[in-house]
Amino acid sequence: MQGKVVVITGATSGIGEIAAGRLAQQGARLLLIARDPQRAKATLARLGTIAADPGHRFYQADLSRLSEMKRVGGEIAAAEPRIDVLINNAGAFFSHRRVSEDGLELTFALNHMSYFVLTCVLADRLKASAPSRVVSTASAAHRRAPLDFDDLQTYRDYEGFKAYGRSKLCNILFTRALARRLAGTGVTANCLHPGFVSTRFGDQAGGWMSFAIRAAKLFAISPDKGAETIVYLATSPEVASKTGLYFYKNAPDTPTAEAQDDAAADRLWAESARIAKIDL
Repeated sequence: MQGKVVVITGATSGIGEIAAGRLAQQGARLLLIARDPQRAKATLARLGTIAADPGHRFYQADLSRLSEMKRVGGEIAAAEPRIDVLINNAGAFFSHRRVSEDGLELTFALNHMSYFVLTCVLADRLKASAPSRVVSTASAAHRRAPLDFDDLQTYRDYEGFKAYGRSKLCNILFTRALARRLAGTGVTANCLHPGFVSTRFGDQAGGWMSFAIRAAKLFAISPDKGAETIVYLATSPEVASKTGLYFYKNAPDTPTAEAQDDAAADRLWAESARIAKIDL
């Protein structure tokens, strides 16, 4: 990774921060996208202690907002002549239904639309830098919630785990559709389940759910273990030509039948492009 440029979201804590540190240790230059400038600056300082700083940088953006997704992607594309790896890792869980300023259910907006929009905006840079990679953090939680195209915003019967599971199913379908659209460009797209990891994730979910998630984390794996597959997909020569796959513990895994439905992947892509008014 010496001299390579990595754009990463969700890198100010948890598996994203661990992954960023390991990539920096291998010589990569990290471009962090984060909402909280203080947390981002602290992460940059830690990266500087891990390895000689090759010019890591922080871009501030609220990735729940379509305008912010487009703005920060445009800023990075304008400032950076090359991008070798894009890691879509930002995500959240909400026990009660919340809505973004664009009128989107917040889990869908942050966990799926930010992946979609940022990737579309940076696609030309990734193609120009080929061979390059898109790595997206999904989850085994996709197994709990089939997608309902008549209710993508979960107006009916909102439940936090259901909304989260659907967003993770979206991540896998997005990866499949993206891989087909990038075929022949030298850009690969893969996603992963990091395992159930003990991080800050879910702490701000709200209500009794926050306490339940904290209790469950007593049985979770460490962020160090959870970050392994992200780093593997971003760096390993073993996956240089693999694309459109779902990984767990550094190996391809089989997601649900719903997650392998290419017609659903194309339908989700079309709906996401319509919502964001953007496409590859």
